[in-house]
Amino acid sequence: MTDKDQMEQGAAAQMKAAEKKRFAAFNTNALAFMGDAVYEVYIRQHVMAGGASSAEKLHFMAVKYVRADGQAKALRTMQSDGFLSEEEAALVRRARNRKISSKPKNAGVMDYKLATAFEALIGYLYLADEEERLQQVMAEAVRIIENRHLENKNLENKQ
Repeated sequence: MTDKDQMEQGAAAQMKAAEKKRFAAFNTNALAFMGDAVYEVYIRQHVMAGGASSAEKLHFMAVKYVRADGQAKALRTMQSDGFLSEEEAALVRRARNRKISSKPKNAGVMDYKLATAFEALIGYLYLADEEERLQQVMAEAVRIIENRHLENKNLENKQ
């Protein structure tokens, strides 16, 4: 690798770091706005891969992943398992602690705040072009939510 190539790589890395900082400083509600859309598309692809073809069935299958309580559970588990980097955890705390301006419809206030923080993290990773990490976080959320869903089904069957 030539000196010129090294300089260009270094400049590109500096530009990417500056972009990441810029997106990390965004209003967390704006990040959550983007994250909601990105996660929704990911979940729609996930449920369609399961083979269902009717829109009604697909919607029913997607609900457990996109509900505030599912996202909150996924984020709590990621936090307690140390899955998030320090930078990600700081962003999540900032988003979670932001004052909410609207009343949650189908969730408790804490679940709503955690779900918004989860979506802010997704939005940040997407905008910062952290594609590999974005896929890891969303796949982990799906895994956690599916495990929770199975645990709940097992409890129902035992009763």
